[in-house]
Amino acid sequence: MIDSQDRSGWIGASDSDRVVSNFDTKTFIDWWLTKEGVTSNHFESAEMNAGTHWEHRILESVNEDMEMDKQILIPELRLRVNLDGNTEDTIYECKTHKAEKEFKVPLKYKRQVWVQMFGANLRKAYIVAYGLTENDYLNYLAPLDKARLELFEIEYNEDFINNTYLPRLKYLAHCLEDGIFPTEDDAKEWLKHESKKNF
Repeated sequence: MIDSQDRSGWIGASDSDRVVSNFDTKTFIDWWLTKEGVTSNHFESAEMNAGTHWEHRILESVNEDMEMDKQILIPELRLRVNLDGNTEDTIYECKTHKAEKEFKVPLKYKRQVWVQMFGANLRKAYIVAYGLTENDYLNYLAPLDKARLELFEIEYNEDFINNTYLPRLKYLAHCLEDGIFPTEDDAKEWLKHESKKNF
């Protein structure tokens, strides 16, 4: 778990859905204001707090020797990748959920892990899912039940990274550097210009 709650100036792997979303929406505009440091978002919930407190124990149950909370910065892309856990060749992204519900990996989690794989230059990754009971939300020291632990292997999506994500991330990095508010029309023009430069 990374202690800093400051989201300004950098774009995280967990922001991947915003990077590839429509820039001309209120959701994107609100998110961008946190990146510019104009607003801050310190939203907390019982589910988020429980996930944070259980994270290390869950990952240690998978591999007690893995590195925890590694941060990777790629300044030219304004990209900040936080890894929950990793070994020399594998990323482990921890997700908690309510035990009574089946866990399915949504696209936003896959995108997050694809960006982590890109940033860390690793091509093997798992989402580690663990179902929490009502008692687990109240007692962070409750015994861990390995029967509730699931690993989902995530295959790297090079096409998404190179053709969808990176062009838009580069545009957003340009906007952060120059203090420009992103728009879809401006992004199209900028990307057209950049593609001609790289031709």
